[in-house]
Amino acid sequence: MKKNKHSKQTGARIYRRLLGYVVPHRLLFFISVIGFLFYSSTQPMFAALVKHIIDTLQAGEKQKMLYLPLFFSGLVFIRGIGAYLGNYFLAKVSSNVVHALRCEVFNQYTRLPTPYFDQNNSGYMISRITHNVGEVTKACTDAIRTFVREGLTVVGLLAYLFYVEWRLTLVFFAIAPVIAVMVNYVSKRLRRLGKRIQNSVGDMTHVTSELVNGHRIVRSYGGQEYERNRFLASSRNNRNQSLKMATTMAIHNPLMQFIISIALAGLMYLALFFMQDVSAGSFVGYLTAAFLLPRPIRQLSDANGAIQKGIVAAESIFEVLDQQTEKKQGGKQCQDVTGRLEFKDLSFAYDEAAGYVLNHVSFKVQPGQTIALVGPSGGGKSSIVNLLSRFYEYDKGEILLDGVDIREYDLASLRRQIALVTQNITLFNDTVANNIAYGELSTATREQIVQAASDAYATEFIERLTEGFDTNIGEQGITLSGGQKQRLALARALLKNAPILILDEATSALDVNSEKWIQAALENIMKDRTTLVIAHRLSTVINADLIVVIDQGHIVEQGTHQELMAKQGFYYRLQQESGLEG
Repeated sequence: MKKNKHSKQTGARIYRRLLGYVVPHRLLFFISVIGFLFYSSTQPMFAALVKHIIDTLQAGEKQKMLYLPLFFSGLVFIRGIGAYLGNYFLAKVSSNVVHALRCEVFNQYTRLPTPYFDQNNSGYMISRITHNVGEVTKACTDAIRTFVREGLTVVGLLAYLFYVEWRLTLVFFAIAPVIAVMVNYVSKRLRRLGKRIQNSVGDMTHVTSELVNGHRIVRSYGGQEYERNRFLASSRNNRNQSLKMATTMAIHNPLMQFIISIALAGLMYLALFFMQDVSAGSFVGYLTAAFLLPRPIRQLSDANGAIQKGIVAAESIFEVLDQQTEKKQGGKQCQDVTGRLEFKDLSFAYDEAAGYVLNHVSFKVQPGQTIALVGPSGGGKSSIVNLLSRFYEYDKGEILLDGVDIREYDLASLRRQIALVTQNITLFNDTVANNIAYGELSTATREQIVQAASDAYATEFIERLTEGFDTNIGEQGITLSGGQKQRLALARALLKNAPILILDEATSALDVNSEKWIQAALENIMKDRTTLVIAHRLSTVINADLIVVIDQGHIVEQGTHQELMAKQGFYYRLQQESGLEG
């Protein structure tokens, strides 16, 4: 995947940016911090309670111990209230952050240009919203909770230790550089492993997606074993990387605990000399607080792992959010167009290194005319209609609509003037009516939907469905035949009622009977529309006002069917060689 200039960022910057999503919920976050502050304050207070119990027993003042059980119960109650406030309100903040990120990524997908989808496989794109956002969830929930709660606990215990005997407490600061070096090394390794795990999840998602969408081809060609091996390899890679991460944490935590235990041993040894004049309660209370420190430090270390994985996941999410969206360019509104088109010296390359797929293409289309684009596969026919819809941007030549370069038009208003029907029909897991009245067409009345279906000769099979127009057709219209799907797509285009119609192999999946119906409907539809047709069927192009023959990015012939057949040139040979099926 191509990375933009923002993709390489430090972990700290990425995490700060991630925490920026907390700002709108700062009041809830503040309440959670207050809750954890109450929770954390009880730790040194427990050490102080131990001190008071021992000192009271030594002094023989048992009557003063009557309030200590109540004080203990109060600490437990405060600890519970603090834990509830901290956990609940931080969970609300985290769920809001994750929800915002997930929606922002999905919304960004709707704005990204077509080349981005060409260059990135679907598995990685899906895993960003599923797996990667899940890792961000951990970084925003468990990790933040641990850092705030245990971090405040460490601060509280160290404050108590400093209060009792500041000289001894400096022992912990002596090991701080060692711990910092360890944490820095482990953090880098965890981020590296997290990136590999993230990629492996993308691989698994991609393989699974291809199996689900192509299961008929897989079974027809006996590809089950091949797909199983592909998934096995990606899953094994995920397992290996996960084990490496687990091993890193498994070594890191005991090593850190060992270093802390050395510090505690030194602390106990020094305490025998520095604390000879203090009471037994102060001595025991000090050591109690000191021995309470390893647990929160260990949990902070564990949380660091979640933080690092969250940083890697957030980096991949921010890469998407930082991608340049479709160029809006012109602000001219595209309204009341006649449909007059002119392609002037148009050249285009998807990748300049691979060469141009269109070379100096020029032709004119008058309002209401039907233009057929024919030629061998890969000649550049689909590229022409893709550029007209501005799915890709050209930089050499012009495409004029009503005399205005289409780049000067507002992108959304331009696309409202174009109805597109392709060979690979896209239908949604929804009702027939909602698939016809999709997107901006959702405001159409039922009468308009029925009329569009009727004009596309789709009502004859829709009425046979269990619930008619309210029948759910499943993912990609799985319950429909190829011809039925394309008639729904034509009905959608009819309902849009745009002045420009693009038919990219739109009748290829129709049987002979269905095609006759569609051809009759298309003759009426094309009367008032500028139509560009890409087809391999002779019956689709024979009545076109102009046939443009394209080969290897060049226009080799132009004319009507009769004129081109009379010339007995490239078009004639295509027809004779069944390049165009009669």
